[in-house]
Amino acid sequence: MSKKKAPRTSSNMPTVLDQARDELFSHILRCGVLEAAPEHQKEWMDDTMQYIADRYPDMGKDELAQVRTLGERFCRPVVKHTSAGGAAEAVQAEEQSPPPEQETADVS
Repeated sequence: MSKKKAPRTSSNMPTVLDQARDELFSHILRCGVLEAAPEHQKEWMDDTMQYIADRYPDMGKDELAQVRTLGERFCRPVVKHTSAGGAAEAVQAEEQSPPPEQETADVS
């Protein structure tokens, strides 16, 4: 027998803030904002936040600012990626360095 799912209650329904945040993250991923230059990201975020404000009229300025902050953080990488050239130079330098001297056991 299968269990019947309980109807959604207000405690597990996403809030308007959650919905707006999720929609913004979805737009960021679909539009390729992560690969854009910082100035293009700012311009895109300005336009998209205007859209979010129109789409969710019940949100106040503080909530919209919170969603924008979350979106801006989502666009920033956690770890700075090294350029392909920088990584290749590090590998090349490692390959050119002499191997570490091995200790020989003195069998006297």
